Amino acid sequence: MRKFIRITASPPLYVRSKLLCFSLVYLFTTLSLFIYVSLSRNQCIFRYSPFDPIQTNIFSYPSSYGEHKYALPTHRSSCSSPVFFSDYWTVLNEIQSICSDSSSSEELRYINGKSETFGGNFSTEKRFSYFNHSDNDVEVPCGFFRHFPVSDSDRAEMEKCGLVVASAIFNDHDKIRQPVGLGVKTLETVCFYMFIDDKTLNSLFHHNVIPKNNPRDYRVGVWRIIKISKSDNLYNNPAMNGVIPKYLIHRLFPNSKFSIWIDAKIQLMIDPLLLIHSMLVVPDVDMAISKHPFFVNTMEEAMATARWKKWGDVDGLRMQMETYCEHGLKPWSSHKMPYPTDVPDSALILRKHGIRSNLFSCFMFNELEAFNPRDQLAFAFVRDHLNPMVKMNMFEVEVFEQIVVEYRHNLKKIETSSHEEQEEEQRQKSSRIIQKKRRWLDHESWSLNGSSCKSYLMEMWGDHH
Repeated sequence: MRKFIRITASPPLYVRSKLLCFSLVYLFTTLSLFIYVSLSRNQCIFRYSPFDPIQTNIFSYPSSYGEHKYALPTHRSSCSSPVFFSDYWTVLNEIQSICSDSSSSEELRYINGKSETFGGNFSTEKRFSYFNHSDNDVEVPCGFFRHFPVSDSDRAEMEKCGLVVASAIFNDHDKIRQPVGLGVKTLETVCFYMFIDDKTLNSLFHHNVIPKNNPRDYRVGVWRIIKISKSDNLYNNPAMNGVIPKYLIHRLFPNSKFSIWIDAKIQLMIDPLLLIHSMLVVPDVDMAISKHPFFVNTMEEAMATARWKKWGDVDGLRMQMETYCEHGLKPWSSHKMPYPTDVPDSALILRKHGIRSNLFSCFMFNELEAFNPRDQLAFAFVRDHLNPMVKMNMFEVEVFEQIVVEYRHNLKKIETSSHEEQEEEQRQKSSRIIQKKRRWLDHESWSLNGSSCKSYLMEMWGDHH
């Protein structure tokens, strides 16, 4: 029997060469993308940004400082942006034109004089009487009833600033972190100021972030350091002292057209010119601030503040909410204000300085001095009762996560105080613990009966409660 041998013709040589070339191209392309994504700061394959060519290393920290430790995780991808930023050079020219415009505009007039506290310690009725502001000739209370301890040289530089980014660290609570993504001309247009106290400065000395033999004109990267000396003119609570530059920034920088406040726990990841343009100029608003990631009602934030002991004086929290309920505070769902929430994340605040935003900042400060520095609790009440109404851009949490990185507060602080100061701090700490225990015992007996906030809570909870 004949056997047939089947002969299979192999592909021509040029075909095999093409297959090999395609395989090699695919392999090298895949490897290249893998290496690029692995080494990329943003972990993105393709990402266009008008400021990508101008990333630079602004400042080198000593290894002991740990400025990038303990970043909070986020699920937001930095490859897809939820906010649009215009071309850097177009924005630069537009912002510079606005800042150089010397045409006169109406300005607020402030009450001057001396008082027992920095903010004037006004009564509830007196504070609320200024909310309806229809005459700019009427002076309003806005802090500075005591001297703010800033050197004359610092004050002179602050008055030259047309667009400011400001932050503060008191009691060595956070790290100084450098902004990322600054344009080549940004530092010629934007001032960066960091307010600190003696304890924070001593920590910077300890880590050699600032040399001890450095002149008084302290700088850390882009930040000009303003040391606020311990003074009887200020508050015993470091958090309340941090509120002064946060909400009275328009008074500390009287010639600034725009400002960005960032809590020291966050790091700015977008050029401030692009932020100002996208968040304020384009939508034509007075302020921009992020929504809170969890709460929409002020009372929810107040309860969380008490539950998680973010503020020890629970009686004071209760009094604050009762005061606001008596004067018209309502749940977010019951009013028709054009805002998506009553609770912000105030770690980042962008402002266009003017009558409306300055009034809001002044009245917010007055409420914080009257009760406590937890600014989310007074936010909706001041915003909704202010006349003229402030135009506000309350942006989504995804935008906040895109433009900043958030870090934990310092977990361990360097002890730089003297023995006497340590004893005084321990005595005050023990006193606060005793007061907290007493207030939390009182808190257990709270009742809605007779509360001014009963209707607020019942409406917020719904009929099923």
